[in-house]
Amino acid sequence: MTTTAAAPDIVSAEHLSKWYGQVIGLNDVTLTVPSGITGLLGPNGAGKSTFMKLITGQLKPSKGGITVLGEPIWRNPKLYFRIGFCPEQDAFYDRMTGLEWITALSRLNGVTDAEADAMARRALDMVDLADAAGKKIGAYSKGMRQRVKMAQALAHDPDLLILDEPLGGMDPIARRKTIRLIKDWGRAGKSVIVSSHILHEIESMTSNILLINQGRILAEGNVHQIRDLIDEHPHTVYIKAEQPRALARQFLAYDDVLSLKFEDDAVVVQTGRPDAFYARLTELAASGELGTIHEVTSPDDNLQAVFQYLVKA
Repeated sequence: MTTTAAAPDIVSAEHLSKWYGQVIGLNDVTLTVPSGITGLLGPNGAGKSTFMKLITGQLKPSKGGITVLGEPIWRNPKLYFRIGFCPEQDAFYDRMTGLEWITALSRLNGVTDAEADAMARRALDMVDLADAAGKKIGAYSKGMRQRVKMAQALAHDPDLLILDEPLGGMDPIARRKTIRLIKDWGRAGKSVIVSSHILHEIESMTSNILLINQGRILAEGNVHQIRDLIDEHPHTVYIKAEQPRALARQFLAYDDVLSLKFEDDAVVVQTGRPDAFYARLTELAASGELGTIHEVTSPDDNLQAVFQYLVKA
């Protein structure tokens, strides 16, 4: 009788800490991340980016240890061939086209020019940027810049994809397509760690979450266990659009919209039911009836109220 060895956890951390002088970025974290899609949920400054930089070997732990795909990540460059990383911050050569940039990065994997070109084109097609492949990155919109970062993370077909706030600034259509891409990646047997400060985003991709705040993991497990907590608090959505006032008139008909206000070319909405609101917003964007919706973001206040509740509980 033969037995099949269980796949190792994709990330394992033991008493992991990282501090910057007197500032603690991550504080005594012990956890394992299983294969599949895992959401890292927390407000800005919670420690999400620090954790991701430790996972990708960009930072050395101040204390404790971490393994990725069963191996130590620090000073282990061969693991980089198996990991794709999409950072939150932009770091482009704006005069390069999307195709040139991803091809150059793909060459770092030791492939030929022709192979790198094919990898770059395939990745751009996956994120719906094939039509903009020859356009300079400096002329890309916020959403396009997010997607080209996704493309460079995907290009070399890694086993583990690490995405730091990948949906930030995307319009509703691009957001929906990216969520579908991440779910497809998981169904194809890849592992994904994706961070966000918006519960609705994480819940649309996976039910498995790590809840992080002030450098500590507050909870692990099923996202639905905190669903009721966040729904007790009004959810704020910032929508930059071609016709914000027309959108506002439409939103007034929704019984879950609690308030709205205008800021420059945007409308800021408070809703009591974010799931229903986001679903209708995506339908509106797809129809094009009320002009183009350029950007949708959600401030940290939504999640901060939940964390304050959890810390007091």
